[in-house]
Amino acid sequence: MGDPNLLEMVVEEGKRTTREISSVFYMNEIQSHTESSYLLGEEIMPAKRYNLFLRRRLMFPKHQQSKDSIFFRDGIRQIDFVLSYVDDIRKDSEIKAERRREFEANLRKTGLELETEDKRDSEDGRTYFVKIHAPWEVLVTYAEVLGIKMPIQESDIPRTEHTPLSYMLGPLKLPEHVKYPQPEYFTAQFNRHRQELFLIDDPSTFFPSSSRNRIVYYILSRCPFAVEDGKKKFGIERLLNSNTYSSAYPLHDGQYWKPSEPPNPVNERYILHQNWARFSYFYKEQPFDLIRNYFGEKIAIYFVFLGFYTEMLFFAAVVGLACFIYGLLSMERNRSSVETCDPDIGGQMIMCPLCDSVCDYWRLNSTCLASKLSHLFDNESTVFFAVFMGIWVTLFLEFWKQRQARLEYEWDMVDFEEEQQQLQLRPEFEAMCKQRKMNPVTKEMEPYMPLCARIPWYFCSGVTVVLWMALVISSMVAVIVYRLSVFATFASFMEKDSSLKQVKSFLTPHIATSITGSCLNFIVILILNFFYEKISAWITKMEIPRTYQEYESSLTLKMFLFQFVNYYSSCFYVAFFKGKLVGYPGKYTYLFDVWRSEECDPGGCLIELTTQMAIITIGKQIFGNLKEAVYPLVLNWWKRRKARTNSEKLYSRWEQDHDLEYFGPLELFYEYLETVTQFGFVTLFVASFPLAPLFALINNIVEIRVDAWKLTTQYRRTIASKAHSIGVWQDILYGMAVLSVATNAFIVAFTSDMIPRLVYFYAYSTNAKYPMKGYVNNSLSVFLIADFPNAIVPPEKVDFTTCRYRDYRHPPDHEKKYYHNMQFWHVLAGRMTFIIVIEHIVFLVKFLLAWMIPDVPKDVADRIKREKLMTIKILHDFELKKLKENLGLNSKEFSQHFMIEESKVNLARSTT
Repeated sequence: MGDPNLLEMVVEEGKRTTREISSVFYMNEIQSHTESSYLLGEEIMPAKRYNLFLRRRLMFPKHQQSKDSIFFRDGIRQIDFVLSYVDDIRKDSEIKAERRREFEANLRKTGLELETEDKRDSEDGRTYFVKIHAPWEVLVTYAEVLGIKMPIQESDIPRTEHTPLSYMLGPLKLPEHVKYPQPEYFTAQFNRHRQELFLIDDPSTFFPSSSRNRIVYYILSRCPFAVEDGKKKFGIERLLNSNTYSSAYPLHDGQYWKPSEPPNPVNERYILHQNWARFSYFYKEQPFDLIRNYFGEKIAIYFVFLGFYTEMLFFAAVVGLACFIYGLLSMERNRSSVETCDPDIGGQMIMCPLCDSVCDYWRLNSTCLASKLSHLFDNESTVFFAVFMGIWVTLFLEFWKQRQARLEYEWDMVDFEEEQQQLQLRPEFEAMCKQRKMNPVTKEMEPYMPLCARIPWYFCSGVTVVLWMALVISSMVAVIVYRLSVFATFASFMEKDSSLKQVKSFLTPHIATSITGSCLNFIVILILNFFYEKISAWITKMEIPRTYQEYESSLTLKMFLFQFVNYYSSCFYVAFFKGKLVGYPGKYTYLFDVWRSEECDPGGCLIELTTQMAIITIGKQIFGNLKEAVYPLVLNWWKRRKARTNSEKLYSRWEQDHDLEYFGPLELFYEYLETVTQFGFVTLFVASFPLAPLFALINNIVEIRVDAWKLTTQYRRTIASKAHSIGVWQDILYGMAVLSVATNAFIVAFTSDMIPRLVYFYAYSTNAKYPMKGYVNNSLSVFLIADFPNAIVPPEKVDFTTCRYRDYRHPPDHEKKYYHNMQFWHVLAGRMTFIIVIEHIVFLVKFLLAWMIPDVPKDVADRIKREKLMTIKILHDFELKKLKENLGLNSKEFSQHFMIEESKVNLARSTT
């Protein structure tokens, strides 16, 4: 590997040179390059530093460079971004080569420094790598352009003090140096003309790597590469889409399984993997500040939200599990189940056929097991849990607003949206616009696209969404038809086959149809999701959104509307439509005049809704985690297997990252979508499945570690992006929270058997000692078999004259036979009363909680005021110092300026 003394000499020389350069940069005394920049508008290539770097580069043998090095060949300049491309032998190869030459030349004009690795030095022998370094002048210029806040003084506000509870949760805590990798600072927007104001100890480490790659990507996305058809074409995304470059990515700072060796900086990737991405740390808190420093605020806030949601799920899971245990303990003494299973009661009740012709009469006690299972989720605790979840979801959203406000302060994101997000245009929008218009905020001419040019695409987008939602409804109807058809087959098969007598005790036609129908529905959901994701992304691009925020908002609306219909339509059907409009024996309602409408189990449809919920919820979670873990692992294994053709060559840091999967801009969007969809299952139908929060909690614990493992080991490093909130997802969560109150109230009132039991208990029971005795018999009406049409009645002769069915109707000997009796109207009135009372109670509590809990905690509001005051004071003192140096102590102008600045400080103090 060469002379070790030479290596040591080179490293020491590199360190000395770095110190020299830092001093030169810091004092702003370097000579400028004469070549102009179309973006910077300044002369920015210092010849003195270039000569120093050239001397170091010639002394540094490439073969001695570490394979994990994140520096240029000189071992000094840090690699901030990498572009890769392969030889193209097709017809358009010359065009692509010319675009690359022009693009790279323009990048050099902006001040970026490039170094190309020849394909002969790559692992596969065909890939070129263009390494990009942003020197100090570029960083300070674009830090000012992007409004990046940097530290000016260490904060004098102490961190939140430990409470007695925090000491109890000690095993869940991370080490302080991992949880808080840096002290807290007062910050201000960077200004290159005020560099002395900022805490610049070392220019090479002053800007974190996330800020450096964000700055470089900003330049890449706006750098022109050609003028074609009279239009200026620019942006790395267009070059990637045309395969001019095969990839563009910032580098990880080292291997995830071992710390970096000098002279590389601290390996934050390794620290994250050790303290965040390992599943053995599933019970530990997450190092949010470290995630933010490495991946940027946009990804970090997702993990903050997912972690906070998981913490709140713990309380819902405990209560839901307690309700389930109560149902389990009271299952054997439930009066309805006892009567249903009793051979002398349920065994003597002959039930009417559940389908035409092929279905036979059956005895009520054949649903004994289903009756017991139904009680697990349909008992007195169901009402309590529905009310509890209505309050829980309010507390979750209100406390999340506080958590988000705290993050905005701690991560310097206060007023971020107004300052930056709204003003940044998508390069694709700028490229497609032919007109320009003055921005009323910035008073600058900006690309403009009139509404008339977008209307056709908006119309096409709306029609596409409506057609796909109609396709979902059609698929649900097809599944219903399947259930109707298969039910008759199951019933006929189980009745005729004597070997299934033992199976029939726990697998009734109802249960078999419900399970297979739910599984089929889940498969259809996955298939429709796969195709719609592709179509919605394409349609959104065609709308040409102005900003990235508009793009994400448009895509979010399309995807959520579809997912809502796709995932929840079957649950809405079972909860609110199935078994409600079936008619009665002799006058059933039919779907398409062919299939008889589905009936619920005598114990109600709640157990079927529970089955549907369990299969879709658990199936989606298992499928999602397996896909997220296995898919990138297999792809990366295959890439590495193909790439390592010459293992004796240097497998460099940029090549290792090149073989990883790309974390696209929509990956985080789908993570949010998955979480919000799960939130819908936890809230909208939770009254039917109290274990949903428990399964969601287990899934999210796994999800956090799987996502962390993916980002640190299987994906290239993401381009750092800023975000101060979860965006439009918060509005969606609020909408679902309001809807959940209504859906759970309707589930308890109409889907469960709670209200009929209460009406019987208070109005119709005649047994004072056992008030619920006789309820099953009371809930079943009588039908005269002779009144059956010939097409419905089974062909076999029977020795009984009546059968029973679930409804409240007059018997055959009544003058209003088969009309609804008074108990039906009492039950309906009880259901409507329950809905009104519960909704008003829950909404009143929600309103009171939202009013009592402030959006911004008082300590955070005080800190924000304190930081604003201190920032103004620090800037004031800095300006006074500079003015003093320029004007002298006794100058009249200095005294006037001093009075003005002092007045500003006093005004700021009085307002805060």
